[in-house]
Amino acid sequence: MRARASAILLAFASACASGNALAQACGEALGPAVTRTDSTHYSIAWRTVPERVVVGQHFVVDFAVCPKTGAKVPQAVRVDANMPAHRHGMNYRAGVAARGPGTYRAEGLLFHMAGRWDLTFDVVSGSTTERLTSPMQLP
Repeated sequence: MRARASAILLAFASACASGNALAQACGEALGPAVTRTDSTHYSIAWRTVPERVVVGQHFVVDFAVCPKTGAKVPQAVRVDANMPAHRHGMNYRAGVAARGPGTYRAEGLLFHMAGRWDLTFDVVSGSTTERLTSPMQLP
C-alpha cells in the first residue's frame, strides 16, 4: 500500500515538470475508472460514488483539478449539473470540500429525472472562472 502511494506521489511530481504529462497523470489517485474533461487551462478527472448513479439517490463526485502549463492553481471550485433538454438544474446545491492538494469531493448531488445531465465544474482563479462540462446519461 505504501509503495503504491509512493508511486502515485512520484508520478504526480514528475507530471508537474511537464504540462502535457500533468494532464495525463491528473486524477491517478482516484483510480482507473475516471472520466476526464479538459479546457484551455485545466484538466479535470472525476468519478462518481457510487459508480452507477441512480435517479432519486444522492451521490458524490470525487475529482482532481490539474492546471496546465502556465495556469494558476484554482482559488475555488464549484460543481453543479443541469439538464439541457429541460432547461433546469438540480434541486440540490452541491458542497465542495478539498481533500488534498488539487483533489476535492462534491457532496449532495441528486438527479431527480432520467435523461442527459451536464455535470459542470467551475474553476475560479483570480477574476476568471473557467467552466468545464461533462455529459452524463441516466437511464
